[in-house]
Amino acid sequence: MSTKRLIRDERGASIIELALVAPILGSLLIGMVDMARAYSYKLKLEQSAQRAIEKVQQYQTTTSTYGTLQTEAAAAAGVPTANVTIDYWLECDGVRATNYNSVCSGSATYARWVTVAVQGTFTPMFRSKYYPRANADGTFTITGKTGMRTQ
Repeated sequence: MSTKRLIRDERGASIIELALVAPILGSLLIGMVDMARAYSYKLKLEQSAQRAIEKVQQYQTTTSTYGTLQTEAAAAAGVPTANVTIDYWLECDGVRATNYNSVCSGSATYARWVTVAVQGTFTPMFRSKYYPRANADGTFTITGKTGMRTQ
């Protein structure tokens, strides 16, 4: 008789259900927090690249001063200057020229462009090399990039 009563007893069912569901809910919460942190980091990298682009807009810098833009973008993002790539080029009728300071021939339509890319490493709360697109050490490489036409 006591085993039949024990089988029908449901007083501890909710605790067992909570014990089964709590790890899943915790994992979802940690995943959402990590996604928010990664997006925030990407936004920081993009904003530092945009600050360098703003310098180009304000001062119409030449190719000789783009090195300072690299330093400023790296300082704003908190990354080494080697992680900042500045690319500038001249297009003549949509074709990239070999020299930024050259002049397009004849009546060719020209445009001068500059892009700034800042690369950083994001470390999630729980590293795993088995995450999609994760590095071998469980971190992620994130890039913030922006560009504009200067002329």
